[in-house]
Amino acid sequence: MDAQQQQRQQGVPQRPRPVAGADGGGGGDFTPILTVLVAFIAIFALVVVPSMSTLNNSLSILHQVPEGHVGVYWRGGALLNTITDPGFHMKLPFITQFEPIQVTLQTDLVRDIPCGTKGGVMINFDKIEVVNRLRKDHVYDTLLNYGVNYDNTWIYDKIHHEINQFCSSHSLQQVYIDMFDQIDEKMKDALQADCTRYAPGIEILSVRITKPSIPESIRRNFESMEQERTKVLIAVERQRVAEKEAETQKKIAISEAERNAHVSKIQMEQKLMEKDSLRKQEEIANSMYLAREKSLADASYYRTMKEAEANKLKLTPEFLELRFIEAIANNTKMFFGNKVPNMILDQRLLGNFLQEGVPRTES
Repeated sequence: MDAQQQQRQQGVPQRPRPVAGADGGGGGDFTPILTVLVAFIAIFALVVVPSMSTLNNSLSILHQVPEGHVGVYWRGGALLNTITDPGFHMKLPFITQFEPIQVTLQTDLVRDIPCGTKGGVMINFDKIEVVNRLRKDHVYDTLLNYGVNYDNTWIYDKIHHEINQFCSSHSLQQVYIDMFDQIDEKMKDALQADCTRYAPGIEILSVRITKPSIPESIRRNFESMEQERTKVLIAVERQRVAEKEAETQKKIAISEAERNAHVSKIQMEQKLMEKDSLRKQEEIANSMYLAREKSLADASYYRTMKEAEANKLKLTPEFLELRFIEAIANNTKMFFGNKVPNMILDQRLLGNFLQEGVPRTES
C-alpha cells in the first residue's frame, strides 16, 4: 500500500502536487533559503543584540570584553570568581550574566556639592573630578563586597561627606582663599585612606576641585579685599624695588671704590717697581762709574809712579845738562852793534853751576 492510500484511509487530506508552469518549468523549493535566513536572524539575536541590552545579555552565548576591561560573571545572582581578559568569550545563556568592569584610569565627575562653612555661610562646589582606578587583582573582592557600582559608595558619596567635613571645620576665608590650594590633596588623602582600609583595590590618583560658588554680596566683599590687598602688595613691591635699587647702587659704589682702590694699589705698586728699577739702575751706573774712576785713578797712579820711576832714572847730570842747554837755547837773544858780548860756555862750568847752584858768567 502506497502513501496516498494510507492517507485516504486515515482521513488526512492529500496536499496537491505542484502544477507545471505554462513554459513547462517546475516550481522552486525555498525551504533551504528560509532555513538559512532564520538561522542568521537567530545568531544575530543571540550575539549582536545581547551586547546592546542588559536583558539580552543574559540570553547571549558569545560576548565580547572590550580593551581596558575585564569580564565578570554571575550565575543565579552569585558572583563567580572567573575573571576574563579582553576578547570574545562563551557563556551559558539564561543562566550566566556578564558585565564588563573597567580596570584602567577613569574619571568620576561629582556635581553640585553644597556645604556650610564654620561661620554658617552656604557655598556650593559645582564640579569635582576624581581620577581613580580599580586594580585587576582586586576586582573580585571589590565587587563581592560593594557590587558593580562600588564607586557610588567610595567616591560619589564619600566626596560629599569629606567636603562637608572640611567646610564645617574651616571658615569661608580659609575654604575660598587661604586653603583652597590644599583641598585637592586633603580630599585625595581622605578618600585613599578609607579605600586602603576597606577597599584596597581602589586607587585614588588625583582630585580636581573647581572654585566654589559663594553668595554675591560676600563675593563682592572678597573682590574689594583683593583689590586693597593688591594695592598693598603693589606698594610693598615698589618699596622692595626701591630698596633693591638702593642696595644695588650701594653695591655698585662699593664695587667702584674697591675697583679704584685696587687700580690705585696696582698703579702705586707699578710706580714703586719703576722707582726701584731706577734705583737699581742708578746703583749699577754708580757702581760702574766708581769702578771706572777707580780704574782710571789706579791707571793714573800707576802711570805717575812709572813716570816718577822713569824720571828718577832720567835725572842724571848729563840729562840735566842737556835740558839746561836746551832751555838756554830756547832763550837765546841776538844783539846787533859794534860790540857783541862774549859768553863762553863750558861744560865743566855748567856742571859746577848745577852742582853749586850759582851760575858763572864771563864777559
